[in-house]
Amino acid sequence: MYVGRFAPSPTGPLHYGSLVAAVASYLDARHNNGLWLLRIEDLDPPRESSEAPVEIMRQLQAYGLHWDGEVLYQSTRLSAYQDALASLQESTFFCNCSRKSTPSVYPGTCREKQLSENTDEPVAVRLRVPDKTVAIHDLVCGHQKWNLEQEVGDFIIRRKDYLFAYQLAVVVDDIFQEVTHVVRGRDLLDSTPRQLAIYQTLGCQAPTYAHLPVVVDDQHVKLSKQAHARPVSTSAPMPVLRTILRQLGQSTPAGVDSVSGLLDEAIQNWDIKAITKSTELPEPAGIHGAVQT
Repeated sequence: MYVGRFAPSPTGPLHYGSLVAAVASYLDARHNNGLWLLRIEDLDPPRESSEAPVEIMRQLQAYGLHWDGEVLYQSTRLSAYQDALASLQESTFFCNCSRKSTPSVYPGTCREKQLSENTDEPVAVRLRVPDKTVAIHDLVCGHQKWNLEQEVGDFIIRRKDYLFAYQLAVVVDDIFQEVTHVVRGRDLLDSTPRQLAIYQTLGCQAPTYAHLPVVVDDQHVKLSKQAHARPVSTSAPMPVLRTILRQLGQSTPAGVDSVSGLLDEAIQNWDIKAITKSTELPEPAGIHGAVQT
């Protein structure tokens, strides 16, 4: 059975780029008669807003994106991440390298240092990756492959501040929730080989992936809460939904006058192969005001 999910971080309300990902993942799940789950990735308290989860849910509901089952909060899953960390112990090592001194592909500096948590300085936990190629057939981007050692390097799965890294938590939760398909932005494509490495080390099957073009502003900067992207409005969902469907290469039938009706048509006619292979989608002009239908 198809199980999809939408997993925002609660650092603020959804912006237009987040909504595009939510709509695409929802439509792909419903078109395939699957479940669509909502997970709040609240693992980094200093960056989070206590009001954001409720606002995110309100925005999703305003756009007719109703999830199945209970919302899963990652903050309730810390013991599961600790168990996974313990099961990965033979493939991990402690690292005291600073972020500034570490290149994008970790060179294995601390692999043989025999560090422990009983030192005076904080240490992170890294997963030791093999000299091995991993690959996926992405439903949007096509064939993708990476050599783990040469292109990714050993990566952090628990931070120096004892917070579990996104890469570990997302895999543990996708396994727990039996997620079969992940539809998300292309900005997360480079996370995929790291997650594949964790799946393989845990002996579990990875889901099918589809990485969407990233929505960017007029300076080609990815929309993000950190870059102060404006929250998506819920006052007029119909024209915004039509704009999203057009940008995703989908049909936008005329004569439909309700959000539920438009989504029903979109579910029936959904074609993930029609999504552009471009890496970017422009943020539409006027998306926060009047949008032409």
